[in-house]
Amino acid sequence: MSVVRVVFMGTPEFAKHHLELMHKDSHYQVVGVVSQPDRKQGRKLKLTASPVKQFAIENNLNVITPEKFNNEDVFQTVSSWKPEIVVVVAYGQIISSQFLKAFPQRVVNVHASLLPRWRGAAPIQRCLMEGDKVTGVCLQVMKKKLDAGDVIGERKISLSQHINALQLHDELMVLGADLLHVELMDYIRGNLTPKEQDEKLITYASKLDKSESKINWSLPAETIHNKVRGMLLGPGTFTYFQSVKYKILQTETLDIESKGVGVVHASEDHELIIGCGAGALKVLKIQPESRSRMEVKDFLQGHPINPGELFGE
Repeated sequence: MSVVRVVFMGTPEFAKHHLELMHKDSHYQVVGVVSQPDRKQGRKLKLTASPVKQFAIENNLNVITPEKFNNEDVFQTVSSWKPEIVVVVAYGQIISSQFLKAFPQRVVNVHASLLPRWRGAAPIQRCLMEGDKVTGVCLQVMKKKLDAGDVIGERKISLSQHINALQLHDELMVLGADLLHVELMDYIRGNLTPKEQDEKLITYASKLDKSESKINWSLPAETIHNKVRGMLLGPGTFTYFQSVKYKILQTETLDIESKGVGVVHASEDHELIIGCGAGALKVLKIQPESRSRMEVKDFLQGHPINPGELFGE
């Protein structure tokens, strides 16, 4: 079989890993790349290219970064690359019906969940926040309806209560790239028939809002723990102590009786244990406002906290 001409569309580090694998794979030829425009990043708000664009430039690949993907000029440019398959991974813009019709059954998408569970923008965070025991990554044929395309293949992963969203992101990134190496080629060759999603099993992973970041200590310890590990990928979680804002970065649940909502159980032995609506939470990593993140044992050496003191507003 001849080498398959690929147009790759993606933006963040998650997508870059997939592009890197396809670029190395002798079965594919990446003839063009589409990514989001440069954005201001960091404290100095320096205009910075996306990881996907940076990789494309470093490897002399054709790359465009349109502010709006769905316009005639972009369509003509992509068409001129004569792709046999278009691979979309965390691109960040809606793709029009016109584009999908121009490449029928040849626009595919890597999505970081086991579809139809967690369609939408934040599947990695939402699955952890919900306390899922299993998740994975899917390769689907794109259609106009959000993440509703037939599934070409999937990879599953069991979830412990300790894995956080950053760790899961990296594991799914590897599994997703393997789908492009194996199942995508089987699909292109006609050896694999995509399966319809079960519409009865749909859940949605809506985009995370900063208003969700604040910890409500009246919730069960397990619920708070799941939020902390799920939102570590962004935008994070925080609480207040004596009017100072603290980011909570790592926790573990304790099967003990709460002494009160937000009440400090103990801070001796370099431990910070906080009562919740049900059970208690041990804080392992913390970040005071305008300071670096640190282990709680190091934090407590310079910021003693007494039993009975209160977290939250």
